[in-house]
Amino acid sequence: MSMLRKIATARSLSTSARKSLTVGLIPADGIGREVIPAARDAILAVQTELPPVSFVDLLAGWDTFTRTGTALPAETVKTLKEECDCALFGSVSSPSRKVAGYSSPIVALRKELDLYANIRPVRSVSADPSKPPTTDLIVVRENTECLYVKDEKLTTGEHGKEARAIRLITERASTRIGRIAFELAKARPRKLLTIIHKSNVLSVTDGLFRESVRAVPPASNGAFDDVTIEEQLVDSAVYRLFREPQIYDVMVAPNLYGDIISDAAAALVGSLGVIPSINAGDNFVMGEPVHGSAPDIAGKGIANPIASIRSAALMLRHLGYASPADKIDKAVNDTLAPGKVLTADLGGSSSTQEVTGHVMKLIQAQY
Repeated sequence: MSMLRKIATARSLSTSARKSLTVGLIPADGIGREVIPAARDAILAVQTELPPVSFVDLLAGWDTFTRTGTALPAETVKTLKEECDCALFGSVSSPSRKVAGYSSPIVALRKELDLYANIRPVRSVSADPSKPPTTDLIVVRENTECLYVKDEKLTTGEHGKEARAIRLITERASTRIGRIAFELAKARPRKLLTIIHKSNVLSVTDGLFRESVRAVPPASNGAFDDVTIEEQLVDSAVYRLFREPQIYDVMVAPNLYGDIISDAAAALVGSLGVIPSINAGDNFVMGEPVHGSAPDIAGKGIANPIASIRSAALMLRHLGYASPADKIDKAVNDTLAPGKVLTADLGGSSSTQEVTGHVMKLIQAQY
């Protein structure tokens, strides 16, 4: 994962100048309240390699909305901007129907903090350490626009109700997510970037995304001349993802496609419960497990904490703390590979607490 370390350096997220590390904790809804404490424990387990660490508990989510009338309190945003160096977000139970006054707090946070890059590594763990992973890719998802600008309206026309949504793709957002994707690809052995789009149908919006990403190398004075560029239509990309995942290295996509592709890719490595992500900008980073709030298992103590623990490691790595991140990742891999201490989503019978405890023991054994 050295590519994230390089990006951290390029973004001037300096570790030497940081005298303390304040982490905002936003469990939000459902199993977020069960897995974010596991991520917190992982950070505490490696705290000897970090500046003095403190945590700030913050509110957001559907439950917060039902109690207060707002899903993202202004105080949460203010605290993140003024007091925190980074954050961990759990999961949100956004309703599938329209609710007056409600909008997704995670989407809002990405915009408020300008966290324009959602970076989602998908890597399998082999029981035999000598064998390479069957899946090893990164989905780089533009995080601020596309259909997620939530510009929708419902009208009545000749044939009844008509619903329309405005999709926003800008050159600026596409260019900067393209640059992140090229930086990631350049730092990996294969140096391969696949641009995901549907410009054969959406020739204007996806066409702009495709052209903007392709324009990054010519504007970079040869910095990315060693990166091979490929393209794939989003529908065939999903098909090939399941049939031959080994063809992909780094995939860059607009917001909606990136969301779908990364969730689908989780099936290749066992569960959404093991896929981490970070929401990254130039001045802030927020870890976020890819899974949702899982209301069907919330409160039962069986949620998989691995994605949150991995997200904490990914966040630390992006901040420049490679060694403690390595220790967390090794402990996770050493937990998954034997297949003995697993939650139900991976075919096991261990509880959230048991898996978390096992990972913590393996972290501590490295000191």
